[in-house]
Amino acid sequence: MNTQISIPPGDAAARFKFGIAGMTCASCVGRVERSLKQVPGVVDASVNLATESATVQAGAEVTRDVLVAAVADAGYEATTVASDAPPSDDPHALHHDAHGDRERRHLILAALLSLPLILPMIGLLWGEHWMLPGWLQLALATPVQFWLGARFYRAGWSALKAGTGNMDLLVALGTSAGYGLSLWQMFVAGTHHGPQHLYFEASAVVITLILMGKWLEARARRQTTVAIRALQALRPATARVRRDDIEVDVPIAQIRVGDLVIVLPGERIAVDGLIVEGASHSDESMISGESLPVPKHAGDRVTGGATNGEGRLVVRTGAIGAETSLSRIIRLVEDAQAKKAPIQRVVDHVSAVFVPVVVLFAIATLLYWGLAAGDWPQAVLNAVAVLVIACPCALGLATPTAIMAGTGVAARAGILIKDAEALETTHGVRIVAFDKTGTLTVGQPRLVHVDAFDGEEVQLLRLAAAVQSGSEHPLAKAVLGAAAERGLRVEPASGVRALSGLGVRGQADGVDVFIGNERLMQTEDIDVTDARAAALAQAAQGRTVSWVATRDASGARVHGLFAFGDSVRPESREAITALHALGLRTVLISGDNAGAANAVARAVGIRADDVHANVLPGDKAEEVRALAAIDRVAMVGDGINDAPALAAADVGIAMGSGTDVAMQAAGITLMRPDPRLIVDAIDISRRTTRKIHQNLFWAFIYNIVGIPLAAAGLLNPVIAGAAMAFSSVSVVTNTLLLRRWTPRAQHRIEGA
Repeated sequence: MNTQISIPPGDAAARFKFGIAGMTCASCVGRVERSLKQVPGVVDASVNLATESATVQAGAEVTRDVLVAAVADAGYEATTVASDAPPSDDPHALHHDAHGDRERRHLILAALLSLPLILPMIGLLWGEHWMLPGWLQLALATPVQFWLGARFYRAGWSALKAGTGNMDLLVALGTSAGYGLSLWQMFVAGTHHGPQHLYFEASAVVITLILMGKWLEARARRQTTVAIRALQALRPATARVRRDDIEVDVPIAQIRVGDLVIVLPGERIAVDGLIVEGASHSDESMISGESLPVPKHAGDRVTGGATNGEGRLVVRTGAIGAETSLSRIIRLVEDAQAKKAPIQRVVDHVSAVFVPVVVLFAIATLLYWGLAAGDWPQAVLNAVAVLVIACPCALGLATPTAIMAGTGVAARAGILIKDAEALETTHGVRIVAFDKTGTLTVGQPRLVHVDAFDGEEVQLLRLAAAVQSGSEHPLAKAVLGAAAERGLRVEPASGVRALSGLGVRGQADGVDVFIGNERLMQTEDIDVTDARAAALAQAAQGRTVSWVATRDASGARVHGLFAFGDSVRPESREAITALHALGLRTVLISGDNAGAANAVARAVGIRADDVHANVLPGDKAEEVRALAAIDRVAMVGDGINDAPALAAADVGIAMGSGTDVAMQAAGITLMRPDPRLIVDAIDISRRTTRKIHQNLFWAFIYNIVGIPLAAAGLLNPVIAGAAMAFSSVSVVTNTLLLRRWTPRAQHRIEGA
């Protein structure tokens, strides 16, 4: 199979992407987004906690410096993201590596300082009294509180200045209250009212547990980006170029369109281009999900990032840098991971009021235990537990981590999902509508029968080839191929004009020539009554029929007809069967005649009642809208004429072998022409959406159960801190289970 991967270019709107340092929870995300959206000229801003990045769409008057300043005004730092740099040179990745090292060091120091404080509590379980002197507890707890925990004060203060709150503010308030209560007991209450009751260990251990949770969370979050980092790793840093008959190694950035790139066996192909010398096999598994090597010969296209097999290739560069298929794939996946799912809007609304509500709840707890119960030390501890158990960070991670993991494993399987909305919408699809040619069929029709009514078959073929010379339409290519096989010399016609959904017309041999379906003949008032029986006989065999007619001064008449055959894709029936097994209805919408459409439907297993034939391109969208009025519908197509229908569907799915226009209109692009990937796309959408719901359940349940328990005095601050730290870790860990997903198409290919 010779797969040609074509990814549409991105839109031309001004687009900025940069990392955001210092975010810890969903409240931080909301604050950065609000600050960016307030910049004049910004159309949209999306901030992702899981990737710690922001994507901004803005007008031409907006500069990066203005956006960086807006991030700083919100209390955070914008860092550079170099999407097209090799992974080893990506400053964002290097920043995360350095950040991870610092997090580990801080965690180790916090643990070493907190361990002596917690050991006496453990000793009490065996009746041992190892309580440290107050001054030693103070010496151990203070650096944890004000040095290793300084980040919470800085971020909390920034939130207060911005008139909002975040997780850091809750931690700073809670641990400061515990630390302050210990100081009061040590220097005031303990000197007048008997033995001291110190809680330095609670504040120090809470901070240590939260630092451990953030470290574990960062490690787990990094695993959710494994797919995008694997794609980035496909870009070689250098390539061997032939210049002036000399082969030299040059950096990728110095390659230009038209350069001849030498690819040795086993090397990664550095650029998109056309093979001019050599033959080999190309491993495109990481790009298209195709598990088998694809044979390549001179004249075939190759994709940068694929691995060359056994032969030496010389490739003429066709695209470089951000315009290569691999760069566009990475950009599409990054965009999908950066955008928010519709369900995230609900989470954002909750997060906006979460911290203030928790603070009010903690104050109410303090007043109740202090005034009603008369136990102010216990009141402070219970209020601290309320502040510490609250976990807005889990809410912020629940959706984006699942989106990242889902789109990542989908891309690895050859399924490109444009945005989070498409991913979330697909899980609810109940009807899948298909175009026929190039979707359920191979899309390479052959001219299998020529019926010249006047016996001049060669002249009929020459006339048709003249009008269709230069056309990219599959039927036109079949006619031109048949003419070439017979060695016919064809002079291109003049005044050629394509008639959407009907056919084509032009002038050749001094007459007007019309080639197309029966509707075209009716439109031009050309009588086909005498020849209709021959056309119906061909259509009954599942063939596509095109009429050939001319008009001159004496009138119009039909000269003959062509019958084309197109093979059904071998995977189509399996795909339809799998969709039916999922409880989905399948529909065929085709501009072809009823005979050809019904023949394909029978071959793949679509019911005759669900076949819509002779549908004009402009009417396909109306057919899709009618289906959408019944239930949520996905439309699958590959041609320019499918673009309106793809846009009209709840979810458009474009075959990767199709046109850029179709892929621009679709929410999902299949990187190889395998209909079974449609089943996989729906499957991964359902699994990802399920993970989002599970994550949100756990994120909310921690707070719904934990906060009342803490307010009731049933949770020690240390236990509350542990629960808060591990809530986000559990959310991300649950998300990572998506990485175990195996696409059905891939499984069957490898097991074949």
